[in-house]
Amino acid sequence: MRSTSMSLEPGFRGVICASFGDTGDTAGRDTGDRPRYDLRFTSANPESLAELRSALDRSCVGARLVLAGPAVDVHAASAAAQDCGMVDEEITLLPDQDSPWVVFCGHCHVGTTTTGVHGSVEVPCQGCGIVLATTDHFSRRLGGYLGYSAHAEEA
Repeated sequence: MRSTSMSLEPGFRGVICASFGDTGDTAGRDTGDRPRYDLRFTSANPESLAELRSALDRSCVGARLVLAGPAVDVHAASAAAQDCGMVDEEITLLPDQDSPWVVFCGHCHVGTTTTGVHGSVEVPCQGCGIVLATTDHFSRRLGGYLGYSAHAEEA
């Protein structure tokens, strides 16, 4: 699902505002005198990320990106934007702090979505099943936090 305030012409140099889910809202985001292009998605699924990549491909140097919504979606979209060549200084992240987040297993490299406070949650890995302890180490490339075997010393 997408809504735009204007058509995106090739060479766009304004602000692309992408919102995800019910909590992501960039409607009140001030872009100053820069042109604005609004995208609204239900989640950061492959189709919506492809549409975001397409918009970024039509933009050029000087464009900015604002991402709002659940942390899982915001970080996935940020990783897609960085794959398109955007750098941190061009991207503003507005994640919902109470939303689910991803823990990546250091053993099988599968992401597990969870909730709770970072660093204090143990999560069973959806890939290999081991219990993961969470860390505060965030991977922008993967869009999630690193998890490691919570009970490795007992093995």
